[in-house]
Amino acid sequence: MTATAEKNTVATTTTESALVTKQGTTTIADTVVQKIAGLAAREVTGVHALGGGAARALSAIRDRIPGASASVGQGVSVEVGEKQAAVDLQILVEYGVAIADLARAVRRNVITAIEQMTGLEVVEVNINVNDVHLPGDDAEPVTSDRVQ
Repeated sequence: MTATAEKNTVATTTTESALVTKQGTTTIADTVVQKIAGLAAREVTGVHALGGGAARALSAIRDRIPGASASVGQGVSVEVGEKQAAVDLQILVEYGVAIADLARAVRRNVITAIEQMTGLEVVEVNINVNDVHLPGDDAEPVTSDRVQ
């Protein structure tokens, strides 16, 4: 083994982070990062919902069931390593928003939230805009006022 290779090995083994210390390691489950990313993405104005069409349809059905709660991780997939995380988001945007600006804001909010809460380094946030929410799409069907 050369001296350079030996230095690299020593540097690799002694590297500490917020999650890996000499006293032990902290592991964070994928679902934790998934929920943080989902909530952070929803905080950005202009994001109507997360998930693809089928996932949103199931979520709409779940919302109508008393006591059921929506999944905050819907539309979010993550890969979590020992020190880094990568996030993929599927979002539905409000009509009229600048999608590039929205994507930038979502990316920044997701990275900040994950890094502050977990100590993981977020290496990428990929955003797939799969639909545009039009005003009036959620209008309730008109019911008859004849019978109460």
